Amino acid sequence: MSESYQTFKKAISDAHELVDCYDKLNQSPESVAPEVLKRAALIMILTAWETYVEDIAAEIFDKKFNMLKGCAIGQFMDKQFEKRLKMFHNPDSQKTKQIFEEFFDVDVTESWTFTNYIPKLAREQLNIWIAKRGDAVHRAQIDLSQPQIITRKELDKCIRFFKDLVQKTDEVLVLI
Repeated sequence: MSESYQTFKKAISDAHELVDCYDKLNQSPESVAPEVLKRAALIMILTAWETYVEDIAAEIFDKKFNMLKGCAIGQFMDKQFEKRLKMFHNPDSQKTKQIFEEFFDVDVTESWTFTNYIPKLAREQLNIWIAKRGDAVHRAQIDLSQPQIITRKELDKCIRFFKDLVQKTDEVLVLI
């Protein structure tokens, strides 16, 4: 298990706390829990994913290319890697595949087989969650007659998906 995976586990607990808070506020029939808690939980889940991908890429890069530090090629590679990480936001399936192929010659998305998912479906689902996060961040839900950006049940699915996705990703990447 990588250090990045351990950090992810801590980060995903923030989303759990927001969901627990939502549930507590929603316990009595007359109370209505603020929808913002569900959106915030979704954002925290996807932030934990983004942080994991960036951290594990940096962790592997340091491990794999440490012996080149100080020489010209090592400095060049460091600059290229840092430049790519700075542009690396909202790691959908294509961006995730690209960074690991480019620097480590592995398509990590092909390993995404876990409960109810094969790689193609996992990639599609990741992209759906990334889009939902974008909606939660950039689209305030002003019209309450419109469907919620995310339901309580979807939050559970989202948390479970990213826990499984990170576990599977980590299993492959620690072997590099």
